[in-house]
Amino acid sequence: MAKSLAHTKWMCKYHIIFTPKYRRKIIYNKYKESIVEILKELCKWKGVEIIEGKAMIDHVHLLVSIPPKMSVSSFMGYLKGKSALMIFDRHANLKYKYGNRHFWSRGYYVSTVGLNEATIAKYVREQEKHDQMMDRITTKEAEDPFRGS
Repeated sequence: MAKSLAHTKWMCKYHIIFTPKYRRKIIYNKYKESIVEILKELCKWKGVEIIEGKAMIDHVHLLVSIPPKMSVSSFMGYLKGKSALMIFDRHANLKYKYGNRHFWSRGYYVSTVGLNEATIAKYVREQEKHDQMMDRITTKEAEDPFRGS
């Protein structure tokens, strides 16, 4: 479903995968719940909707809807940076394994989730109808009501 900003209809969905440093199998047992909670909280703070998410033993899958005013790279920098700090605050014993507060590996994988042709065609049709309706309103407003034409 498309969302709206002031003058924009948008649907920006991304499939993102990222891993802990050295792909350590750390996301399980007591850490899994905490990490999932932290990621949800950070996404909520930035207005990013998590459509689907799965924390595996050594990586995280997210299907998210990111507003167009925010780039994927700036969101991922924020998500990985802040979550690492929050993870180390909650689980101080991890500092010895990871040192320097680097929990996540440097990179990530991202893929766009596109629309099908029917949805785009529907949007174009609706936009054309909207433009025609706006033209009629504009024409009527331009007429002088006192002269009759």
